[in-house]
Amino acid sequence: MHAYFFSCENLVYLVEANHPIDSESLAKISWLTQAPYFQGSMVSGAFLGPRREMITPWSSNACDILSNMGISGVLRMEYFERISDPNHSKHDPMLQAVYNDLDNSTLHVDGAAQASFEVENLREFNREAALALSDEEISFLEDAQRELGRRLTDAEVFAFGQINSEHCRHKIFNGSFIIDGEEKPRSLFAMIKETSKRAPARIVSAYSDNVAFVRGCGIVQFYPADAAKPDYFGVVARDAVISLKAETHNFPTAVEPFNGASTGSGGEIRDRMAGGLGGVPLAGTAVYMTALPRLEGSFASKVPVPKERVWKYQSPQQILIKASIGASDFGNKFGQPLICGSLLTYEGETSLGLYGYDRCVMLAGGVGYALSDQAHKRQTEIGDCLVVLGGDNYRIGLAGGSVSSVDTGRVSSEVELSAVQRANPEMQKRAYNAIRSLIEASENPIKIIHDHGAGGHVNCFSELLEKTGGRVKIAALPIGDKTLSVREILCNESQERMGLVISPKDMPLLRRIAARERCPLYEVGEIDGSGVIAFEAQGGSTPFALPAKLLFGASPRTVMNDTTTPLEEPDVTTNFRSGNELLAALKLVLSSESVACKDWLTNKVDRCVTGLVAQQQCVGPLQLPLSNVGIAALDYASGRGVATALGHAPIAGLADARAGSILSVAEALTNIVWAPLDGGLEAVALSANWMWPAKQNGEDARLYAAVEALSNFAIALGIPVPTGKDSLSMTMRYSDGLKVKSPGTVIVTAAATSINFTRCVTPEIKPNPTSRIFYLDLSGDPSSPLGGSIYAQSLGKVGAIPPTVKDTKKFAAAFNAIQDLIKSGAILAGHDVSSGGVRTTLCEMAFAGDSGIKIWLSENNQEVGDFLFCEKPGVVLQVAAESIGKVKAEFSRIGAALIDLGAPQEGKVIELAAGTLSFKEPLGTLRDIWFSPSYLLDSLQTNPEKAKERFQSYSKTPLSYKFPAGFTGRAADYRMDFRRTKASGLKAAVIREQGSNGEREMAHAMFLAGFDVRDVVMSDLIEGRETLEDLSFIAFPGGFANSDVFGAGRGWAAAFRFNPKAYQALQRFMQRPDTLSLGVCNGCQLMV
Repeated sequence: MHAYFFSCENLVYLVEANHPIDSESLAKISWLTQAPYFQGSMVSGAFLGPRREMITPWSSNACDILSNMGISGVLRMEYFERISDPNHSKHDPMLQAVYNDLDNSTLHVDGAAQASFEVENLREFNREAALALSDEEISFLEDAQRELGRRLTDAEVFAFGQINSEHCRHKIFNGSFIIDGEEKPRSLFAMIKETSKRAPARIVSAYSDNVAFVRGCGIVQFYPADAAKPDYFGVVARDAVISLKAETHNFPTAVEPFNGASTGSGGEIRDRMAGGLGGVPLAGTAVYMTALPRLEGSFASKVPVPKERVWKYQSPQQILIKASIGASDFGNKFGQPLICGSLLTYEGETSLGLYGYDRCVMLAGGVGYALSDQAHKRQTEIGDCLVVLGGDNYRIGLAGGSVSSVDTGRVSSEVELSAVQRANPEMQKRAYNAIRSLIEASENPIKIIHDHGAGGHVNCFSELLEKTGGRVKIAALPIGDKTLSVREILCNESQERMGLVISPKDMPLLRRIAARERCPLYEVGEIDGSGVIAFEAQGGSTPFALPAKLLFGASPRTVMNDTTTPLEEPDVTTNFRSGNELLAALKLVLSSESVACKDWLTNKVDRCVTGLVAQQQCVGPLQLPLSNVGIAALDYASGRGVATALGHAPIAGLADARAGSILSVAEALTNIVWAPLDGGLEAVALSANWMWPAKQNGEDARLYAAVEALSNFAIALGIPVPTGKDSLSMTMRYSDGLKVKSPGTVIVTAAATSINFTRCVTPEIKPNPTSRIFYLDLSGDPSSPLGGSIYAQSLGKVGAIPPTVKDTKKFAAAFNAIQDLIKSGAILAGHDVSSGGVRTTLCEMAFAGDSGIKIWLSENNQEVGDFLFCEKPGVVLQVAAESIGKVKAEFSRIGAALIDLGAPQEGKVIELAAGTLSFKEPLGTLRDIWFSPSYLLDSLQTNPEKAKERFQSYSKTPLSYKFPAGFTGRAADYRMDFRRTKASGLKAAVIREQGSNGEREMAHAMFLAGFDVRDVVMSDLIEGRETLEDLSFIAFPGGFANSDVFGAGRGWAAAFRFNPKAYQALQRFMQRPDTLSLGVCNGCQLMV
């Protein structure tokens, strides 16, 4: 091993190579790092750097850049930060370590690969390896050994534990439930599947893939004609189906939030990539739930809260900041916009013990599409090739599936830490580019595709080979760490890898595409029809060979036996004696992290990449994040897209699990209703993700009731739940014996095809002084229960009676009535009623519109207070004077009564008059209270002075557009043709590097402007396939080339600077007098 150091004032770069690096290459590295080569064998001082055991994604990208520069043999490159006091360094011990002096042994890890061995004692191995296998499953394996006539190997038992973990096989959801001594007739999964049986009309694929597909529409596909070479973009009409997926990554996020959330986002994207024969991810969603962050001066400092614990791994503040940065970082670098999200913080003492999101929730979801003729896997044949696309194997995420299936704290910290993962979104983008090229081809050669997630290679290949059997050569798998044992190679959860089955005749095409995209490709085995899944080692041994029927066989069915244990809590009501008391309660509710502004989240995440975002979170003149529906266009031409929205009500669910499920569905629907849908309510499909502290007293009964209620409600509405996931180990155990249960939670994601999405209704009050503001109750309940509300939480209570939906038919009819009114343009603004109640909804609409409002109510004091803070399903509408008659008639037709609440007013004041209660408060005062938690959280993730600047200026920079006189906004008026098929003769190219992600929207803008646009990647220039000679215009798009590891665009610049063919092609182009070049975002940084 050869080590080289490059040292500057604050950083030292350490390069490890398998051979000596020549002086020319050392000079190149010095240019890249902007640090002189240090010729000594040791750099003295104290340093903070990565743990030696984990090769970082930064290193992987750095090594790629060096390879692209022609520097071979570099195995690892890391950077170290100089620190003054090694004893008081603030760092994350999950990812970093302090080093005294750096030398050639700094990154050395002792050890050799452990040989595979036969397991003599299955029960002891189960305990040591944290496999979470039950006694019945151990007995099943013992029977399997007798049937096979041999002992199982460590790799086989470990793999069985991952494949058959609760995380992967959903044993509780498929199990039997005995509640109060009565065996229930159906499993949880059977009740969820029943929704699709009752509403099958739009379902294309449900429960047979890691993603659901529902009926979509025709699209105009914009793509390069031949992805194996530089070729021109064109358009073709295709039929598409909509994909919907949501996944939780709770355990990894609790242990190490950045990578936990980042890999959660990446894994969910891969699920959509692997749907059918390959899918296109369009946009993402995210939900974070933690215990109270206890920000100074925030909600938790003003209300009764439990005593703070010594947090097991990360504090709620750390989880909120790091997890949201991790999820944002992956989407930003991969090139997926995050257009919808939610946040909840909670902990509270109840009659059933302490509840809190110590075991946090991190949900990543998203929507996309697949081509209609590619929505289902194909039959495979003997001799078909097994292929892996993506990155190397590392000692990462070991036992992630099984460890995440038990309560956090039940196994040793060392085992839990071994399940921590790492994310490399740039690698996943390369794999996606290769897969998308196959998807968009005239004939997609993929037969089966599956991502690598929980359980690693063994789980992926078991899915690919379940019906046929096949052989995998272990030596052909990508190995990033030579000390990995067979068990670790097969079961590690290194991310950003995809498994494919493809015919041998199609391998040359895949090889060309993968090489062009610089996507690592490994041909690792073949289908043999034996029914056995075998992993063969060098030398002829086979440390893993199990029949597929054993891996997926009839292992013992889980039986859950529980007793109903109701929550016994006092009811909550309001009885405000003055307007000031009501105003004080409103201010407290607005300061809850669950209600408060999410600017600290939306400011760091890309909400526009792809150029297909039709609706995202930020709306109104101040661009405040208050829209609860996101829409991603399916193409650049048709005006059709996919809408998505979220819903959850876990604290109401503590009071009544059934009500919690119904409210979760209702919230998702009252959020998505503002997008014009193709068919109204029947267009909607749902994903239900269940997070529950199962196996705790009373919780299994509550889970069964919750699932049953959601199933019945969805069936009554006529909408299916074709996908979802469960995470049923939501209990945190502390070393002192404290046990904290996360509230039983279902997060519902709604999705539907949206038509004419320019008519989407947003929540900001529009400047229309003669308009009126109306409230529409969708619950069918004349009372205003406060159970589970933010108001109840502000008192340190849950409440006895939560809201629910009592008239399902009227709810459905009102949904469709709102849809009809939106499509006819009769609604100016609209917003759902959920967290914080009606009063919060009104404030948010005023905040977003930068508009005052005046509200008049006639109820008595208690009725007013309960009405204003009740969170029962409903909506608030702003209607122009000329449309009021039409709107009232529409709702009168279905027997739904509108309540006239008031109107906008010119002064920036929020005013309420209700009987003896009244207040008048400046809009800015209330909005600052609502914005303040965002400022406090922003101060933890950025320079506090910059966060303060944002807080002080957010309301002073209203956004307004000024268009040229006569501008129509219609492309046809400017001779722009979205469906152009004839060449113009004006030749241009988009030049992209690995990690670029803005190339499609850049290419389409140029195409719309009249250019014939060629897709060019850096490998085309480096290898001479492209010379730029016939082009008059080149553009460098945005993104994160090589993840910007040496600074924005520097690695990309190095690829030009140190590759003669690429350098000469660019120089000749720039020297011609008739050329134009453009760089945007990362492309601009490259040019600078």
